[in-house]
Amino acid sequence: MKRLLLGLALSVSFTAAVLADVLALKEDHPQTYVVKRGDTLWSISNIFLEDPWLWPELWHYNQQLDDPHLIYPGDILYLIWVDGKPRLVKNIVKKTTVNRDVKLTPQMRISDVTTAIPAISLDVIGPFLSNSRVVDKALLEEAPYVLSGREGHIVTGAGDTLYARGKFEDESVYGIYRQAQVFTDPDTGELLGIQARDIGAGKRLSVDGDIATLQVNRSNQEIRRGDRLLPQEDRTLKPRFEPRAPSEEIEGQIIAVEGGVSQVGSMDVVILNRGERDGVKSGDVMAIYQRGVLVRDDIAEEIVRVPDVEAGLLMVFRSYEKLSFAVVLSATQALRVGDKVKNPT
Repeated sequence: MKRLLLGLALSVSFTAAVLADVLALKEDHPQTYVVKRGDTLWSISNIFLEDPWLWPELWHYNQQLDDPHLIYPGDILYLIWVDGKPRLVKNIVKKTTVNRDVKLTPQMRISDVTTAIPAISLDVIGPFLSNSRVVDKALLEEAPYVLSGREGHIVTGAGDTLYARGKFEDESVYGIYRQAQVFTDPDTGELLGIQARDIGAGKRLSVDGDIATLQVNRSNQEIRRGDRLLPQEDRTLKPRFEPRAPSEEIEGQIIAVEGGVSQVGSMDVVILNRGERDGVKSGDVMAIYQRGVLVRDDIAEEIVRVPDVEAGLLMVFRSYEKLSFAVVLSATQALRVGDKVKNPT
């Protein structure tokens, strides 16, 4: 798909506009930067800003375009000043006044939008946007299940035929899922959701009573008896994220780490016990705090807990009703399950 891009810079409108005055440039920031393949808005902004999650406030773009801040490998970015604030732009004509204001001119460019650099690496979050979903217990238990493969085989793969049993809807294509992690709130014990891992997909050929015959047209791993069938959902991969502070006060914690590891670092995916019902949306940025340790006060002869310590930053990339998935953007020390998250300062 091709798109006509017009690179006319205008003022940035940012959800957390009050943060505009706290853009702090790094001391060693460059004046120009050539975009390379593999760059992201986060990585480029991290070169210029002390707090790179504020990157929408750094980019100067045309708000009238549907996708105004597309930049591509080979683009040359210039650091300029507009109304006393730093801005990154793609084309400069000349400096007009001594106060460093810059006049910009329109410039046409025809590019393939799929080559534009994303906000953060899609290699990290892509599988969670396309190959995994969170469902409630009832939906998973009531879903049709794999009965057997052809000729009673226990496992099945792409190209095979399988038999499934249950109540089938009108859909002709079903996703095949396997139960993975079960998420519960560590404070209340509430069941927040069950992760259904994408195993494959099949096309329904026929239904005889409550038993259906399906042709497996895709499989990521061997399909087993008991795997569940769910109607395919439209999950468009959204490569653009606008980072912002949550619109409401959020306090939660990391309840799980993808992969089952105990410690967390930058670009790891974590699960939070807060979701859409709490006001969490994709793009929300939150600070991560390590719980203060318990120490003994010898004078007062008691055990006290010291204050929590800010230890990182994360951004939500997918939210469900009761929980959300986030990627750790930065970590000053090893993080772990149980660490708190709340609005950034």
